[in-house]
Amino acid sequence: MKSFAHPLRLRLYELLEELGPSTATQLAARVRENTGSTSYHLRELAKHGMIEIAEGMGRGKEKYWRITPGGFGYGSPEDSGDPEALGVIRVLLQDLVRQRGAELQRWLDEEPHTPREWVEAGGLSRRSLWLTRQESLALRDAVLEVIEPYRALSEARGADHPDSARVIVHFDVFPAGLSDTAGG
Repeated sequence: MKSFAHPLRLRLYELLEELGPSTATQLAARVRENTGSTSYHLRELAKHGMIEIAEGMGRGKEKYWRITPGGFGYGSPEDSGDPEALGVIRVLLQDLVRQRGAELQRWLDEEPHTPREWVEAGGLSRRSLWLTRQESLALRDAVLEVIEPYRALSEARGADHPDSARVIVHFDVFPAGLSDTAGG
């Protein structure tokens, strides 16, 4: 997680996730940074296994970078035991919430102009359930198990399939109202 300690690295990762394999030069133009800075941060992400060189793309010294297959999870901030890592994870979680809000707003803006068949293939929902801790764990694991084959299919196919579109799946499971400060 410390590889995301710099906000530019997090943004580069997001862009690679959104755009697919890209060069440092292409990404530099998107983030309005120089290519040297972008290259440095891409190498740092690669050093920590977050991204890798997309083999078979580019010519000469030109490198295309891509997200490492399989993705990653944020985990619980308290799991780290390292105060510095805890701070980094908290920043990442705040950015995750920001990114999700931006993605949902983008969908609301795009939906009226999106082909009907794609609108019908999507869906937003929210459920509030009364579950035990074990039931919550089982629910989380079951949904992730359902998503996994589609993640693998997506990675194997890539963005070039003519009938595919980038589909964003948000999934959260968290208890509400259990903290010492909940409810006043």
